[in-house]
Amino acid sequence: MTDVDEASRAAVRRAYAHFAEVVPALKIMLATYFGAIGDNLETALALPVAGLHVDLVRAPDQLDAIVATARRDLVVSLGVVDGRNVWRSNLAALLDQLAPMVKKLGRDRVQIAPSCSLLHVPIDIELETDLDPNLKTWLAFSVQKIKELSILGKALAGYAAEVADELALSEDAVVTRETSPEIHNANVAGRMAAIDDSMRRRRSAFTQRADVQRVAFALPMFPTTTIGSFPQTVDVRNARAAHARGALNDAQYEQLLKAETARTVQWQEDIGLDVLVHGEFERNDMVQYFAEQLLGFAFTKHGWVQSYGSRYVRPPILFGDVSQPKPMTVEWWRYAQSLTKKPVKAMLTGPVTILNWSFVRDDISRSETCRQIALAIRDEVIDLEAAGATMIQIDEAALREGLPLRKSQWRNYLDWAVDSFRVCSSAVADGTQIHTHMCYSEFNEIIDAIAAMDADVISIETSRSKMELLEAFKSYKYVNEIGPGVYDIHSPRIPAAAEIKQLIVLARQRVSDRQLWINPDCGLKTRRWEEVRPALINMVAAARELRAEP
Repeated sequence: MTDVDEASRAAVRRAYAHFAEVVPALKIMLATYFGAIGDNLETALALPVAGLHVDLVRAPDQLDAIVATARRDLVVSLGVVDGRNVWRSNLAALLDQLAPMVKKLGRDRVQIAPSCSLLHVPIDIELETDLDPNLKTWLAFSVQKIKELSILGKALAGYAAEVADELALSEDAVVTRETSPEIHNANVAGRMAAIDDSMRRRRSAFTQRADVQRVAFALPMFPTTTIGSFPQTVDVRNARAAHARGALNDAQYEQLLKAETARTVQWQEDIGLDVLVHGEFERNDMVQYFAEQLLGFAFTKHGWVQSYGSRYVRPPILFGDVSQPKPMTVEWWRYAQSLTKKPVKAMLTGPVTILNWSFVRDDISRSETCRQIALAIRDEVIDLEAAGATMIQIDEAALREGLPLRKSQWRNYLDWAVDSFRVCSSAVADGTQIHTHMCYSEFNEIIDAIAAMDADVISIETSRSKMELLEAFKSYKYVNEIGPGVYDIHSPRIPAAAEIKQLIVLARQRVSDRQLWINPDCGLKTRRWEEVRPALINMVAAARELRAEP
């Protein structure tokens, strides 16, 4: 449920009144989920519907108000099995919660269900034959969640004896998970307790850092760069698949990736980009690549879920305390930097994005988990700087995506999200330049949070809005540097240099020349080289033309 104004509520009332008039025999179940109905409860209960579904996983406290005010003939569907996460339900606790409601409302008025559609979770845990056996007993995918509902239904209907074994297994899983040494790490707990304000602050203010960095890097006006990834060709994907099945050994796979990286670094030099990247050819996914190297994560083979449209992803399962056992990206950065005298950005995924694109544990808060990830990424940042990296990009592509539906809850989320970013990014010297990239760039309402992150350079998607999204940065008087995307990588269309130049001109009307970086909207992983080469050549040409103008 989200915020709804009175005009929208009136429209809902008219629509449902029309349904009732046109098809009076139609029985509608009004489904609400992802949070409490809240101030929309009066409207929901007044609608001519036969039933109301509520999410009791994310808003268990709303049930009393619903039961107290609902019509006596309204069927109430109780969403008690989590439809957005992969953890097994505590069936005993649910029975204790549900039994009084069934007694109060009567069996005919109560249904039990997942909290929402099960499209958010994988299909069947039994397909995962390689998962740790203990972890597997703690998990429930779609098939198992439906079975949990069946067990609950039988127990509530008076047939608890028939499902006694299943209830006992559920209780055992709850106990073993709570006490497992695989979940809790004393070292992580100690580091979490030691986080203080000094770990959240850079050593100097941005204006001082910027002076140091400008001298160190000596970049031209309107420096050009990319977001990080370059096309993952068929050859790269085939090599990754061959390596995974053992047809390509480690040395052969590394040699292929190094060759692709070397070609990409040389090509960037050839076309005149000012700040280079290594291309990320060794990475399967911007979250999975890091999660595979961090403690506290597990992975499925068949756990695909829909992301959007026809795109599916396999989110990692974050089951325990998170830490970084060894450097994850240093050697690939070191190799790429050895190929050029130009700066090569080290590329990391930020803690908020790793959190938002994983199945997250439900035994501690999301904010606590995010800070654990932040400490692990902080360690990687320190390792990179020690290896010589002076530009480090920590991508937070999913920062805005994680905003709660209710604006009243935004501040709490943004506070701990920004705090996590600052924890992972603030340990470096003034001369080390921290970059970040964000997608879904409707930033007007959260510009204060973006500024609070205190990244030296932020790159965002702006080309499709013709730079209108930069108005927030202008009115806020954002002082850090910014790379507004000057061409849309989500389209195969190749923009001309004149078109890119015009977008840069529009950007200059909103931020100062000294703040402005030139880059694409997003990473280039999904594009073809045939599209990327001319587009970036045109981007560099546009920046050079502007530099040459008086």
